[in-house]
Amino acid sequence: MTTAPSRTTEPSETDFTALRDALGMLKDREQVAERLLESSARHSFDPDRELDWDAPADEGKWYWPPELVSLYDTPMWKKMSEEQRMELARHEAASIASLGIWFEIILMQLLVRHIYDKSVTSNHVRYALTEIADECRHSMMFAKMIQKGGAPAYPVPRVYHNLARVLKTVSTTPGSFAATLLGEEILDWMQRLTFPDERIQTLVRGVTRIHVIEEARHVRYAREELRRQMVTAPRWEQEFTRLSCGEAARVFSTCFINPQVYENVGLDRREAVAQVKASGHRTEVMQNGARRLTDFLDDIGVLRGPGRRLWVRSGLLAG
Repeated sequence: MTTAPSRTTEPSETDFTALRDALGMLKDREQVAERLLESSARHSFDPDRELDWDAPADEGKWYWPPELVSLYDTPMWKKMSEEQRMELARHEAASIASLGIWFEIILMQLLVRHIYDKSVTSNHVRYALTEIADECRHSMMFAKMIQKGGAPAYPVPRVYHNLARVLKTVSTTPGSFAATLLGEEILDWMQRLTFPDERIQTLVRGVTRIHVIEEARHVRYAREELRRQMVTAPRWEQEFTRLSCGEAARVFSTCFINPQVYENVGLDRREAVAQVKASGHRTEVMQNGARRLTDFLDDIGVLRGPGRRLWVRSGLLAG
């Protein structure tokens, strides 16, 4: 009995037309990088000089907007004193800054991997190195803010710390840029609400303002490169990116606030976690923070299949 030879489906004229149109929409990588380098030269900051680290804390001001605190508008929140609410905000600001440092360290490693085989004289590589320098300053700035605020640093759970080692190792190039946007855009949305808010500590407003201005370039760089990669990468890499991006969203959502913050302000940890999970306000905050990103990822074909279901499970995307 003979078996008929398998047939490989040839790309159709429609496939070629779609690919050509998609490629035509991509912006020149070197031109984008050149503009970002020019912007970096005009709008980069040295936090050690820009911010008054020796100034005392502002009496009666928050370290994070109350509406962005995880327990806001829950039954537990309504029973807390104003002093305890402000204390929780202080600890959550430290937890979010700790998460930001973790993500930025991962991002720096992924960027170094991305440029390893590329021309060291290209604008694209020069900008990547510029962004790495920005992220170094941001990580040090966040660490200093945690220390000044007096709350402890809050590392992510060990299981996710080690899982990130695996994700960094197996991440595709588009997966790396998708993870970059995940770590940047939700925090950016929250910080854009924080730095103009006069209820917030002066130092926190200054830190978030610097981060928002400089991260705008990082987001542009990552978006342009991810759009390019999702057109030019092989199909297996696109599919793997969808899965890894969905898993990264789940981990990010799980680690966003370290539940130790609740114990450290005298709350029942288990009950606090349960109320946060049940909070419609918190779900709305996280999905609003992610919406600009999820709209973009959906537009370029990242939010498909099992990866999309992971995003829904993360709570960052409505089902």
